[in-house]
Amino acid sequence: MVDWITSDGLTAYDDAVRFMEARATAIAAGEAGECIWLLEHPPLYTAGTSAKSDDLTDPDRFEVHITKRGGQYTYHGPGQRVIYVMLDVGKRGHDVRKFVQQLEAWVIAALGEFNVTGHIREGRVGVWVERPDKPRTASGAIAEDKVAAIGIRLRKWVSFHGISINLDPDLEHFSGIVPCGITEHGVTSLVDLGLPVTMDDLDLALARTFEQVFET
Repeated sequence: MVDWITSDGLTAYDDAVRFMEARATAIAAGEAGECIWLLEHPPLYTAGTSAKSDDLTDPDRFEVHITKRGGQYTYHGPGQRVIYVMLDVGKRGHDVRKFVQQLEAWVIAALGEFNVTGHIREGRVGVWVERPDKPRTASGAIAEDKVAAIGIRLRKWVSFHGISINLDPDLEHFSGIVPCGITEHGVTSLVDLGLPVTMDDLDLALARTFEQVFET
């Protein structure tokens, strides 16, 4: 059984990290069950293990948290659903690549509940959506925007950190960083795509699709 926790309001980032680290340690020791935690953070930037200092273009805008998850700079803030995944990857096959692919598939399945087609792109972390309403790229390809970010850490084969899906954050807040080090593509949200989705709607979609991806 996986415990699902949903927090109302805004959760301080440091409090979230302390909880995740303690829960991951307890899961690895067999003292607690796996856990999915759904929350929102106040506006902040996080720097993953691959973050480049030049990609923090407005360092005084929001708090910046150095984190040991994989990836580069990301933004968290109100209107963005953060999904922290504390799962025993050891018991799920000891396959980190497969686990990340499952996280990607979970996001894509949840987006599919709203008739949004998510894509995984080689060399671009996260989940992307095509934007035929925007000008094509210099190469003539359809424009694409990022709708979800993924970054995890493992400790004793237990994951923590996880996923963020843009439901209706202030997209201008992403301008203080180069999100995930990618400059040639933009960032979008479900509401920006014209979908009047609520956080409860998204949470239900995540719950419905979780077992489809992880329990098969």
